[in-house]
Amino acid sequence: MSKAEAFRALHRGRPHGDPLVLPGPWDAAAARVLVAAGFPALATPSAGVAASLGYEDGDTPADEMFAAVARIARAVDVPVSADVEGGYGLAPRELVERLLEAGAVGCNLEDSAGGVLKDPREHAGYLAEVRAAAADALFVNARVDVFVHGDGDPERAIERAALYRAAGADCVYPILAPPALVPLLRSGIEGPLNLLARLDGDGPSPAALGELGATRVTFGPGLQRRAAAALREIAAGLLP
Repeated sequence: MSKAEAFRALHRGRPHGDPLVLPGPWDAAAARVLVAAGFPALATPSAGVAASLGYEDGDTPADEMFAAVARIARAVDVPVSADVEGGYGLAPRELVERLLEAGAVGCNLEDSAGGVLKDPREHAGYLAEVRAAAADALFVNARVDVFVHGDGDPERAIERAALYRAAGADCVYPILAPPALVPLLRSGIEGPLNLLARLDGDGPSPAALGELGATRVTFGPGLQRRAAAALREIAAGLLP
């Protein structure tokens, strides 16, 4: 079984309450720690990688992002999915080629740009071209930004999710969806559902998100920010 097949299989037939938990490494060292802890796959966070490279979220040049993903994928023997934001303006075939060259078996693609939601039908067309170019070599996770850059209407999120699934997305990701709305989203969205877990204690645990209907749980840049906070505390204790 290839890594892409193994990654896709991890999403299938998961029991209710048992989501696939995908931590987000920001560099190769973090990736190795997470694999040693027992995680079967990883999902890089664009904001976490940006911070590790000295950029603000959304400002990482495409070449540097793909190089960072390649270092992470090369350092571990488990499947790695990559958050490539909105695709960096690349044509679908080039985006797919660069992801595969980096060793990624999946990707996140946002449906907003510059804080504004994209036209959902145009974005669905882009996703369909990515799917056609990738065939089964990439697991496509389509982010739905209604709750971060839209009006927070769950029905709008469900409508966009349906378009993206019809276009060939393997999974949809309504980022920052309020927990109270997750059962409604789950009832209206077919297929795998990715939800965000927060590491600050302000929100449900991964297991609780699984009970609400999550197929998989990711953390965005949460782990990188926790690590940075721990380093700040250690550094402060080193000063005379």
